[in-house]
Amino acid sequence: MSFTATAQEKQRLYELRTYHAEPGKLDALLTRFRDHTCKLFEKHGMTNVAYFVPVDNADNLLVYLLAYPDKEARDKAWKEFGSDEEWKKVVAESEANGKLVGKVDELYLMPTEFSPGFAPAAAGAPDRLFEMRTYTTGPGNLPALHQRFKNHTIELFKKHGITNMSYFRYLGGQPGAENTLLYFLAHKDAETASSSWTNFRADPVWVAAKKASEDAAGGSLTVLPDGVKSVFLKPVDFSPVK
Repeated sequence: MSFTATAQEKQRLYELRTYHAEPGKLDALLTRFRDHTCKLFEKHGMTNVAYFVPVDNADNLLVYLLAYPDKEARDKAWKEFGSDEEWKKVVAESEANGKLVGKVDELYLMPTEFSPGFAPAAAGAPDRLFEMRTYTTGPGNLPALHQRFKNHTIELFKKHGITNMSYFRYLGGQPGAENTLLYFLAHKDAETASSSWTNFRADPVWVAAKKASEDAAGGSLTVLPDGVKSVFLKPVDFSPVK
């Protein structure tokens, strides 16, 4: 399945959900998604996009993305899902020995104009290593960051063997909506990712593009020192994107 960001797809709403599983409950949570939850999401009009766990998963997280036509459709789908008798039965049975999830984080996302979308892997290819990156800009610098990605960064990523996936802005009204870019990349493996990033950062074209954008802005486009965060993710077996 392809989630390429066509003109219509760019108007879709994405929801990034992070579940903090209770200690010892992550496997049970994954089983519930694999056997029940994903199918029930589809039943109620939600699009399963991707399901990941962090490579270094000390906090027992499940990170996943859903897509909807818009926010109204999202709210309607979740209301119907929560009222579904089959879902209520699944919850009761799966939580007979305690809750599986202690906390849920939600982010509403819209594709940027330059987002390629989630491309499927080649048939028979091994699972890829994914990277979720979050950039926080200084006041007023998000448009300049978008332009740098659109005009330079994306092509340079390709040049150095990094696969561009989806690029998102936050839906308005959320904290960070005016200064955050969140995006996903794919790599062959950890060794390839490290090599690709080393070569990218040393590329004279990137060095020049970075300098030009920062000279125009009067400094770094991202907040220092914590304006760039990266999490490496691996797809679970039932993820549509792998």
